[in-house]
Amino acid sequence: WNVTILWLTAPLFNQMSDYNPEMFKSLRVFLVGGDVLSIKLINKVRECCKKLEIINGYGPTENTTFSTCFKIERTYNESIPIGYPISNSTCYVMDTKNRLLPIGIEGELVVGGDGVSNGYINNKKLTNERYVKNIIPNEKWAYKTGDIVFYDINGIIHYVGREIFSLKSEGIELNWTR
Repeated sequence: WNVTILWLTAPLFNQMSDYNPEMFKSLRVFLVGGDVLSIKLINKVRECCKKLEIINGYGPTENTTFSTCFKIERTYNESIPIGYPISNSTCYVMDTKNRLLPIGIEGELVVGGDGVSNGYINNKKLTNERYVKNIIPNEKWAYKTGDIVFYDINGIIHYVGREIFSLKSEGIELNWTR
């Protein structure tokens, strides 16, 4: 069928690439996301399919699937970055008191922009917990992802883990797992 662009969830990609990493050779562009990417399998596919452009697509369903993208152009030994906000989207790294954090400091990823949904149907309590209004300048509505990230000096967002336990230090409280 001459498919040249494909999007797969990370778990399906893991199964397929573990079985046969060369199956992606006919593609020009491959988007993968929906979960943390397997470094081993991404590196394996990159080695087999040298001309393939692989993009890590990150984003919660609450923000119309993709919030950020990152073109994977080298081999990684640790986590693969989730990249930069896509068009008409915004990303903020914040502490538990909804304060913006500086470059290099881990905090919760809060996403905004045109793709953010209006909340959970018939679940006002959860909507009020996860969606925030008017805390970010020029942003009416944003979604607290529960994902812990940090910005590097180049403005690239790096995924660290999901929030679970609490750490309090110098007036900043963060919740996360690794």
